[in-house]
Amino acid sequence: MTRRVHNFNAGPGALPLAVLERARQELLNFQGCGMSVMEMSHRSKEFEGILDRVESALRRNLGVPDDYAILFLQGGGSLQFAMAPMNLYVPGRPIDVLHTGSWTAKAIAEMKKVAAYRLAASTEPQKFTRLPRGEEIEWNLQASFVYLASNNTIEGTQWQTFPAVGPPVVADMSSDILSRAVDVSRFGLIFAGAQKNLGPAGVTVVVLRRELAERADKNLPTLLQYRTHIKERSLYHTPPTFAVYIVGLVMDWIEAEGGVAAIEQHNAAKAKLLYDAIDASGFYSCPVEKSDRSRMNVVFRIAGGKAELEEKFAAEAAAAGLVGLEGHRSVGGLRASLYNAVTLEAVEVLVAFLREFERTNG
Repeated sequence: MTRRVHNFNAGPGALPLAVLERARQELLNFQGCGMSVMEMSHRSKEFEGILDRVESALRRNLGVPDDYAILFLQGGGSLQFAMAPMNLYVPGRPIDVLHTGSWTAKAIAEMKKVAAYRLAASTEPQKFTRLPRGEEIEWNLQASFVYLASNNTIEGTQWQTFPAVGPPVVADMSSDILSRAVDVSRFGLIFAGAQKNLGPAGVTVVVLRRELAERADKNLPTLLQYRTHIKERSLYHTPPTFAVYIVGLVMDWIEAEGGVAAIEQHNAAKAKLLYDAIDASGFYSCPVEKSDRSRMNVVFRIAGGKAELEEKFAAEAAAAGLVGLEGHRSVGGLRASLYNAVTLEAVEVLVAFLREFERTNG
């Protein structure tokens, strides 16, 4: 096999090697049925069996209560920016938004087209280098729902504990779902594009308290109503069948690794190793306040933000087999995404590269 690189891309991100190998093994003939999952009818008993298994595994690994539906949709998190307010907004009850970065800004841009909202808190004045403190949040207890992004991939922040509040909480967990244990019952709706921790691009998982789906106006387009997909079990139209299948393989891998608790410990160890190396250096720096640092996306700068050195770092790292370390184009700098499938060995290699680059360029 051609040498595989250490993949630190922010998304699509790394997939477990065991998942890729199993997908390759089953690619031409899925469990003796004579065809690939990519070829089979979504109405076939084979695919319905896949869908049942994936839903059950997600429910088990996430700890999803019985009064919640699990949906496999399309359109990514970007569609959910509009679909959630279209279905859950109650006129006269503005949505409370916790604005913490670029992805909540994109959500607001869609939300305001279909609903009223207010900023319950924003850390834009702090350049999104931290999350709102409890005393800074001005809640409206009559809000239709509270909106937040659990992890901010561009800014490198992550909610370590979630606000306790009366209205339902809608959370974009696209970049940290299944990276740690979460009490699903504290949320009204969770959505996640698969391409970071769940599987490949193409499928979006929505976990929704069923009763909330009944808020939607029945005159909404059929495809844009959660109740449609609940009723039809994500088979109202052709779902992204192969992507759903890969999500199932990722669920198997998580359980083989010891479950979400083991994954959480693994992620904590990876993040600590990298942050400790950055903090111990006078050459690298992380702009994020320590209490709010993300375990998924470690952002850092060189010599206070020397662009030419950062470009050199990323290029030399890629040549050494460490790919995807450029910061987001909107902010620059460097970023290492440590999603579930990124190994501790990969982070150890990265830390060794950091030290060598500092030695030769510091």
